[in-house]
Amino acid sequence: MIHQISVFVENQPGRLCEITGVMAERGIDIRAFTIADTTDFGILRLIVSDPDAAVEALRATGVTVSKTEVLGVRLEDTPGYLHRVLDILRAAEISVEYAYAFMTRQRGDACVILRTDMLKEAAEALKKQNITLMEDCGAL
Repeated sequence: MIHQISVFVENQPGRLCEITGVMAERGIDIRAFTIADTTDFGILRLIVSDPDAAVEALRATGVTVSKTEVLGVRLEDTPGYLHRVLDILRAAEISVEYAYAFMTRQRGDACVILRTDMLKEAAEALKKQNITLMEDCGAL
């Protein structure tokens, strides 16, 4: 499992820049992110090099932030591989709440972050089918 941080972000000019500035000042590398927004606010989800330090730094500035576990799945560069991953989860009756993808720095692999309320069961189902999970963000 990988730790993701989720940040409540007011939909105001410069607010996202302030948050990324906190990460930069603390030397925390942002490896992946996604943001979902509404008219007034958004939820910024981040995979970072040091989730605990990121949470501490953001809370110190008054930002609402939480840390959750997610699955990181390494995707082979073949057509249909993501479908295979999702089909395994479907067969295990595991719903995906949200997902986002990115490329790793070291090998240029594609990876997908998956959030489900059945993380352990999802990890077991995928491992049984020889799907490679990322256990540590440091490997990104």
